[in-house]
Amino acid sequence: MAAMSKTLPHNAADTAHFRDKDKFRTFGRAKGKTLSPAQISLMDNAFPKYDISETIKSGQNPFADVEGEAWFEIGFGGAEHLIWQAKHNPQAHILGVEPFLNGIVKAVKGIEDNALKNVSLYRGDARDVIDLIPDNALDKVFVLFPDPWHKKRHHKRRLIQDDFVAQIHRILKPNGIFRFGSDIIHYVDWAITRIHRQGGFDWSAQQQSDWRTRPDDWPETRYLQKAIREGRSGHFFEFTCKDNTATK
Repeated sequence: MAAMSKTLPHNAADTAHFRDKDKFRTFGRAKGKTLSPAQISLMDNAFPKYDISETIKSGQNPFADVEGEAWFEIGFGGAEHLIWQAKHNPQAHILGVEPFLNGIVKAVKGIEDNALKNVSLYRGDARDVIDLIPDNALDKVFVLFPDPWHKKRHHKRRLIQDDFVAQIHRILKPNGIFRFGSDIIHYVDWAITRIHRQGGFDWSAQQQSDWRTRPDDWPETRYLQKAIREGRSGHFFEFTCKDNTATK
């Protein structure tokens, strides 16, 4: 799926794509190190080819032109997982959403370096995108190591909430896959509670190793490597969407 039209320039995007101020922000900082001249060039010349911000702003379904499988990665960080999946799954079109400018730059570089044709990008809040996706539209959704918002008063900002899980269930096809990962055990408990409570997902795990062992098609990212160095273990969950039509 090609980008529909150009986005705002990279230096204007810091506030352009965030939800209105009465919505809780579910992510931390949106910009890190100052971009190098090469990175600025990527954002000016390459990013518009993959950016779907105009599609989102116009209220259109971002997967409308996708042929084949439709995958959605929410908060792709350094883009290692996004790029790996796109390289190894040419039958799927992957839309990656990330508010962090430096992550977007890494994704663009990965797409260009690997000459990928099956990736679209949106810089901003994933909820803006989810609202536009029709029912039963997606084959896979990834939410991998989201911001845990450790402090109790910030738990309302966690991405995994009851309404969010309901939306993921809505947009997945029956037998579609929802993958969730975290290295923060109390966020794991939080997420599993809400996913189970929603009632629309099957979880086939039988033993602890089923969620403590990283699957072969789940590449190790720099974030996960850092977590392991700091003494935290990754937890890897895969849920299968039940038939959505019975729960609406």
